[in-house]
Amino acid sequence: MRTDGFAGWTRRFEAERERRRAQGDPDWSRKATLHPAVWAGIQRFQVGEDGDGANLVGKADQAGDADYAQAVRLFVAEEQNHARLLARLLAAGGVPTLTGHWSDTVFVRLRRLMGLRMELLVLMIAEVVALRYYRALRDGTDDPLTTDVAERILSDEQRHVPFHCERLHASLAELPRAVRRPVMALWRLLLLAVCLVVAIDHGPALRRLGVGRPRFVNDVMASSRTVVSAVLPPRPAAHPDASPDAQPVRFR
Repeated sequence: MRTDGFAGWTRRFEAERERRRAQGDPDWSRKATLHPAVWAGIQRFQVGEDGDGANLVGKADQAGDADYAQAVRLFVAEEQNHARLLARLLAAGGVPTLTGHWSDTVFVRLRRLMGLRMELLVLMIAEVVALRYYRALRDGTDDPLTTDVAERILSDEQRHVPFHCERLHASLAELPRAVRRPVMALWRLLLLAVCLVVAIDHGPALRRLGVGRPRFVNDVMASSRTVVSAVLPPRPAAHPDASPDAQPVRFR
């Protein structure tokens, strides 16, 4: 596969890793106080962030681009850090982590069905939904520790989506022209289905965070148009390039 620019992404991930080290962790001595419905949502997202990423890393290795494979490893490390941050946040509120959740099991099985392209398309559904959820979590409480954790995770997720768009852009360019748009149309349909399930499952928490179910779904689907534009060839001028100093498209 053609994968230009992933050395630049590796540098971005490495720079963020060093920035996190310099910044240090949130002040865990602050206790977190949230509504039980919000805690339940955090528990489920914590499960989704957890995992070793071995399947994705293995497929990235097989793709034959060392820069991309290294960037994927750094992406997985950031996701694992998200799981750690959410686990510490739960602990600060005296709430246990979950050992698993059906939604995470379904996503993992879907991602492993086929090759790297399918893995990334399914992963992108979770990432786009997560963007809106962490924005709601950041803006929807008056708990300082929760706001801090959500802001850190959201900042990472806003880089993760364009990173995956970069790879999917190259991957879809290999498909016949007539197939590309139908693939992304099906992706948006699956995203809508998943988003509806999340909105129903997290409805009480979303209301507490000031985001009703219809607004949550509408916002996620609106952001998906940016993803489709970034992924489909020809590459739009606003798409992030390989320059380490480039500013990625802002996904919300």
